[in-house]
Amino acid sequence: MKNLTIFLLPLCFSQVCFSTEKEELSNKVKQLEIEIQQLKKAVNAAANITAEKKTAGNKVVAEDDAGIILGGAVRFQYVYEDYNDANTNRGGDLDFDLFRLDLNGAIGGVILSAQYRWFQYMNVIHHAWLGYDFDNEWQGQIGITRVPFGNLNYNSHNYFFSSNYYVGLEDDYDAGIKFIRKTATHDLRLAFFFTDEMGGIDGYVDNRTDRYSYDIVGVRASDEGIYQQPSLAAAEHNTLSLRYAYQLANVELGFSWLSGDIRDATSSIGDRTAFALHTDAQFNRWNIKLQYTDYEYNFDSYSPLLAVGAYSFYDSIPSEAKLYSVNIAYLKPVEFGPISSLNFYNNYNLMTDKSADFDNDTIMNVLGVAISAGGLYTYVDLVRAKNQPFIGGTMAGDSKVWQTRFNINVGYYF
Repeated sequence: MKNLTIFLLPLCFSQVCFSTEKEELSNKVKQLEIEIQQLKKAVNAAANITAEKKTAGNKVVAEDDAGIILGGAVRFQYVYEDYNDANTNRGGDLDFDLFRLDLNGAIGGVILSAQYRWFQYMNVIHHAWLGYDFDNEWQGQIGITRVPFGNLNYNSHNYFFSSNYYVGLEDDYDAGIKFIRKTATHDLRLAFFFTDEMGGIDGYVDNRTDRYSYDIVGVRASDEGIYQQPSLAAAEHNTLSLRYAYQLANVELGFSWLSGDIRDATSSIGDRTAFALHTDAQFNRWNIKLQYTDYEYNFDSYSPLLAVGAYSFYDSIPSEAKLYSVNIAYLKPVEFGPISSLNFYNNYNLMTDKSADFDNDTIMNVLGVAISAGGLYTYVDLVRAKNQPFIGGTMAGDSKVWQTRFNINVGYYF
């Protein structure tokens, strides 16, 4: 405030302040100091909201009247696929990926977090929920919110997530209510989801595959193709999810479980269960994520394959399987122009014990680096896989052939 005081004194003397008492001037300066402190407090609160976007499980914490912060991203992508002759003949493709808008903050103690995404081929809701902090430890959320399952925020470091994502068990969002109790050592999340993010089997949507999260959309008949629209539509309903993690020094040890109903247009036709053991460890600049996942769908009329929908197309997954992931990353701070850090990683994923008597597992390995430069965040990934979606295959495949994809995703986040 020294500079502010020096600025105000000449201004007063230039008018009629020669006769003003020194105490009156001091009071004015103090009042200005209070106003400036209030302004700083509001700015800091807004900054805290932005930082909280990256906390586990989208747990946004904000001051009562900090307001709503608008953010978003624009992303582009270069792709080279050795399994796509047209792509390789062109030397790869550079395409628009997405434009998105984020809303995060709080008014009157009620928290808002929402994100909408525009792709070239579809527009989707990513998440949209309202929340309230009951105290310093408990928070409630209602709306389209993240399913608390496995390592959070992600069980991966790369652009393609882990194989869990493609069976709806990583970064999945459904419609329901969730409670979070988070302390320095304990992280408990309990949720009940009425339907998926599109309203389940009777949701008012034009295309049930236009979604960000992978979800069940049908049961495969024996004569149906892998990518065909299912003749028997189905959807997730009334799912209970529980996740608990304990922080032991720099290592988080966790367990996740979920169970729910599967319905067609008129009644229940089966149920599903899944559980996972997971750990997320930080050793200086090294990060290690490990996870074991087991899921199973049981139907009145057994089917070894299920239809799933996402990114505007149908695909298929086994009705039961086990998944393993071993992910390691090393964060290297640098000073190279605008580049401030390089996050090197290798993520290995295996799906085995699949239904339908498949002889060949799903395997994906992603070797890459994430480059941070101001508002830019770039993934450079070399992916080797077999029977993996977006890498020339499907989890309902039984191929022995390895496929390779080189991918650069450039995003500007604001």
